[in-house]
Amino acid sequence: MDDHRQDHRDNHAHPDHGHDHAGHGHRQEHSHAHAHGGHGHGGDGHVHAPKNFGPAFAIGIALNLGFVGVEALYGWLSNSMALVADAGHNLSDVLGLVAAWIAAVLVKRAPSARFTYGLRGSSILAALFNAVVLLVATGGIIVEAVQRFLEPAPVAGTTVMVVAGIGILINGFTAWLFASGAGGDINIRGAYLHMVADAAVSAGVVLAGLVILATGFDWLDPLVSLVIAALIIVATWGLLRDSVAMSLAAVPPGIDPEAVRACLAARPGVRGLHDLHIWPMSTTEPALTAHLVVAGEANHGLFLKETADELRQRFGIGHATLQIEVEGETACTLPRGCVA
Repeated sequence: MDDHRQDHRDNHAHPDHGHDHAGHGHRQEHSHAHAHGGHGHGGDGHVHAPKNFGPAFAIGIALNLGFVGVEALYGWLSNSMALVADAGHNLSDVLGLVAAWIAAVLVKRAPSARFTYGLRGSSILAALFNAVVLLVATGGIIVEAVQRFLEPAPVAGTTVMVVAGIGILINGFTAWLFASGAGGDINIRGAYLHMVADAAVSAGVVLAGLVILATGFDWLDPLVSLVIAALIIVATWGLLRDSVAMSLAAVPPGIDPEAVRACLAARPGVRGLHDLHIWPMSTTEPALTAHLVVAGEANHGLFLKETADELRQRFGIGHATLQIEVEGETACTLPRGCVA
């Protein structure tokens, strides 16, 4: 039996962080410093894709999937590796939109007895899937482009320009579908910026077709495909790095853990801080747990509310679980398994 008096102010089940609390020398009060009203709501610092972007995903996927088929066909008929490369890029974008849409739906699923955070982590898996698929597709583009350099072939410049021009229109329209949500939801912003970048890549393919028509330099086609591949790798590397880190429960990008630690340590009445953990529940929802040693005379209820508000406002952490340990009742020792 734990010899600490514990005041559980939150009846929600929290995941086991691997602590052995038997070694604590403080009276402990557990409180979930989060204004609950269900995790699917707004107003608590969480970021969710608006429901009305479902049609935008559907239209964007349909348009881009159709264009992939047209671009790949005409790239093969016109002997343009640049078009084939852009088709591969657009196919990866379709897969990315599908994965993002599925994840946007799954993150809204209610928690269950087994999945106590719901399926929020599906957005992290979707990002990791997209990164791997992009890199595999890019490898194929690079191999084919190198072969074209070794064995040059004539390219139908006019066809390249017309098809890539259609791509500019489709990618630009798809980006417009997501433009209204790009400022408030980073998931929607990612889809928006990806489509804008695709429109720019298609513009590059049009330029290559124009130069080929004017100069007859067919080697520009595989060169453009290599440039496209390089752009994909640069964009994908950050996605791969961040998705792997998130899947390993690293501190989410954009949050400075030392700044969070300093913020908590500076709160009125805090005498000590240990066992601070910050991790992503999804690609948009960070969570935090921490043990705070506070003065015995503190108003713990008000303290927890104000601390949660500051974490939400300064760092975007809308799901914080804080454990209060009252100073001075017994000697302070770190529990086995805890991280200082």
